[in-house]
Amino acid sequence: MTSLDKPTTTTDQDAQAAKEVTEAALFEAFGGLRGMVETVLPGLLFVTIFTINKDLHISAIAALAVSLVLVAVRLVRRDTVKHAFSGVFGVAFGVVFAMMTGNAKDFYLPGMLYTLGLALAYIVTTIAGVPLIGLILGPVFKENLSWRTRNPGRKKAYAKASWAWGLILLGKCAILFPMYWWADTTKFGWVLVALKIPPFLLAVYLTWMFLAKAPPPIDVFAEMEAEERAEKEREAAAAAQRSTPEA
Repeated sequence: MTSLDKPTTTTDQDAQAAKEVTEAALFEAFGGLRGMVETVLPGLLFVTIFTINKDLHISAIAALAVSLVLVAVRLVRRDTVKHAFSGVFGVAFGVVFAMMTGNAKDFYLPGMLYTLGLALAYIVTTIAGVPLIGLILGPVFKENLSWRTRNPGRKKAYAKASWAWGLILLGKCAILFPMYWWADTTKFGWVLVALKIPPFLLAVYLTWMFLAKAPPPIDVFAEMEAEERAEKEREAAAAAQRSTPEA
């Protein structure tokens, strides 16, 4: 191997390591495969039962019950429950809306409003210079907000990713809100379920691409630990110097 080949090999290894770290962080932040199942299953069960018997109450109760079962499974396994709990709250709000209005399509309305609000949050925070995806992933990468002032390349990547999330979610809303008004409940429900995962996967993939090419995160926790060790060493050295008798 020539000396010119060695830097390339190192760069390739660093790039691969960055991609793997980014992939693991995204998997943790967004719940992975189980998180996707927990997101889709209640709505899928609701629309399946409603398609068969057109009974709003049975459909809503079944969706809420499966959400509670998913949380119980996580609690028994002592896994992270934030994704399952968010699913329970979303389903519970949907059940309340649908029961109050008697319109089965309103089961999906809270989730749609949340998606619209999230899309606007991604866009507004990016325009404000604090992209939301950076706020979400910063603690996962142990960089907190260091990317804002100390890592401009990473801030740019977070801005691109936040724009991607915002525009993708707005596109999803542009399909669903008109259908909410004119489509029947069954057709609307199946389209909504079909749009649960593909836009999410596209946004995650684009985020992974942007961050994998960005500079590595600054581990502020490691910096604080190093500073604490250095401070202790300075204190120990000073104490040793004070205890040394003068010549």
